[in-house]
Amino acid sequence: MKVLTIAPFLALLAAVGSTSAYEYPNIPSDKTTPTQTRLSFKELNAVSVAWNTYQKIDKPCVAYGTSANSLTKRACSSTSDTYPTSRTWFNNVVLNNLASNTKYFYKIDSTNSTTQSFTSQRKPGDTSAFAVNAVIDMGVYGLDGYTTTMKRDIPFVPPSLTHSTIDQLAQSVDLYDFVIHPGDFAYADDWFLRPQNLLDGKDAYAAITELFFNQLSVISSVKPYMAGPGNHEAACQEVNYKQGVCPEGQYNFTDYSRRFGPNMPTTFVSQSKVSAAKNNATLARSLALPPFWYSYDYGMVHFVSIDTETDFANAPDTPKLGAGPFGRANQQIEFLKADLASVDRKVTPWVIVMGHRPWYSTGGSDNVCSECQAAFEDIFYQYGVDLFVAGHVHNLQRHQPIYKGTVDPNNLNDPKAPWYIVAGAAGNIEGLEGAGVQPAYTAFADNTHNGYARLTFQDVNHLKVEMVHSTDGGVLDSAILYKKHADQFVQQTPPAAKRRSLLASMLNLGSSITRDV
Repeated sequence: MKVLTIAPFLALLAAVGSTSAYEYPNIPSDKTTPTQTRLSFKELNAVSVAWNTYQKIDKPCVAYGTSANSLTKRACSSTSDTYPTSRTWFNNVVLNNLASNTKYFYKIDSTNSTTQSFTSQRKPGDTSAFAVNAVIDMGVYGLDGYTTTMKRDIPFVPPSLTHSTIDQLAQSVDLYDFVIHPGDFAYADDWFLRPQNLLDGKDAYAAITELFFNQLSVISSVKPYMAGPGNHEAACQEVNYKQGVCPEGQYNFTDYSRRFGPNMPTTFVSQSKVSAAKNNATLARSLALPPFWYSYDYGMVHFVSIDTETDFANAPDTPKLGAGPFGRANQQIEFLKADLASVDRKVTPWVIVMGHRPWYSTGGSDNVCSECQAAFEDIFYQYGVDLFVAGHVHNLQRHQPIYKGTVDPNNLNDPKAPWYIVAGAAGNIEGLEGAGVQPAYTAFADNTHNGYARLTFQDVNHLKVEMVHSTDGGVLDSAILYKKHADQFVQQTPPAAKRRSLLASMLNLGSSITRDV
């Protein structure tokens, strides 16, 4: 998470001697073999199938159907792209006109591919219960990048051989519908933490990236995997390296954009019957910029992904890491306002936003993104966001509903303020992070277990959030948010503005009384 310096590790070069650098995954003999497969919700009733290959595919295609033995439908595209320091090409095909909440089987065109399956999204307005996992800050599995220890001991002590989070996601695959992952994938930019990689940065970055997304595909090939940007996707100066030495895929979200840009959605077509909602949804669609900011609907929930790294005033990655901006001035903020204004709570009563950096966190000011708070908090409150899911800090946290540092007096019983959680403990080479100072608004903090958050939408009024221990699947913490969701369109006035309005009314009334006298 924090800016690291490469200097302490340069002294270790002499000690590594003949130790081999990071090794690439093997290239299959059939270079059309799908690797790193990932699914996502692309449009209403449409799912994207994305994968990588070790050669360019002129016409990527996917066969699919509702029976594993009868893949009667077929979709193709011309999307097969790469960047100079990548060994692989990024392919993407969209499967359209899917029936809602239906199991589909699919097979990517190759002489060396297998038939996989997924379940399509629930239609907006479906109020049946479902669960989503929030997995953030997750690095590569195995000797080359994962640790369960508290202190940053790589490369001196080999990390755990078991990536417990990916393993737990696989073991519990029937318990959730899809995964949200707002930022920090693979930690390939931390290649310098193994000193034998110091002279092979380009190759080490690519190798770690390939290895991680191959491992993740155990999950992402069967469950839609909705991505958001984090600082490790932008990172280059993160290691105090000069830009010219930085591998291209490591700089300015290059790999992230190629990997997730074609298959994340913009927005879904509004299912509201209110013309103003439809107009706002159309405006939001024109302002969306996937894979950085976008939205989608799933059953009774409207999900929004924001970019806490770039594209707002004083965004942390722009000056610090030389990343972005990607949209025109104020585009992300305009998108967020239009998108949230379009949400019809009679269709999707719940509104969940995911972004990488928190502004309510344990551990002091270093873990708090005040610039993000200035950009987003008022908008969240105004439009009644129910829950904000963040990571960046490598532990598990649940806070009370809060606005401008003041805890909502209703707590979890129909608060007006958003609920905030941090789920940054999935596991990576940097290890877990101590909780440090715990503000009064903190209801739960755990910095000793790798884990993730499970969001269970029980009905239109109850959302359960559990912090899940990656090793054994046990629940470390659980709480339920109750929301009435009485208003079809939420437009809340911040408390301070209400007080100002009341004071102005009282002053006007006083003036009137004086004049009458």
